[in-house]
Amino acid sequence: MTEKSFFAGLGGQGIISLGQIWVYCAMQEGREVTCFPSYGAEKRGGMAHISVIVSDEEIASPLVRVPDSVLVMNPGSLPLCEGMLKPGGLMLINSSLVGEGPRREDIRVARIQAQHAAEQLGNIRVANMVVLGALAKLTGALGLTNLEAILKKFFPPDKHGFIPLNRAAVQMGYEAVECI
Repeated sequence: MTEKSFFAGLGGQGIISLGQIWVYCAMQEGREVTCFPSYGAEKRGGMAHISVIVSDEEIASPLVRVPDSVLVMNPGSLPLCEGMLKPGGLMLINSSLVGEGPRREDIRVARIQAQHAAEQLGNIRVANMVVLGALAKLTGALGLTNLEAILKKFFPPDKHGFIPLNRAAVQMGYEAVECI
């Protein structure tokens, strides 16, 4: 199994953190991984994206030119993600912010209201964790085993109080989408 993913959004939406946690989860599950983040100099409000490969085998190149799955967290990311996704690939759209869908008909599209779900949990900042759960279910790339231990390593000790909220957001995302 090899899953090449590309996550795109705005700085401040937790795109880079999402990719890093995705990688840590895969490493915990014994997978090979690569991760290549990119973001604008302005950080908040600028484009942010990260490409990630998770594989059962050695990864020859860290570049993701034609991903198996893409995440579209904001309207400006839709054209970029649509243009690079492989035929038959999966596009997950944050429908809380992205109203229109792709023009292509040769891809699978799933939608999740990530911001709305995060608001229901009481903190808009966990929208990235909502999509983590949805992506794990839709792609089958992660089993999300030992999530709490991974979050304890990822977050500094003074943020450990937010781990239950993040776990709840991942679970909500996992339950909110149907496999397509």
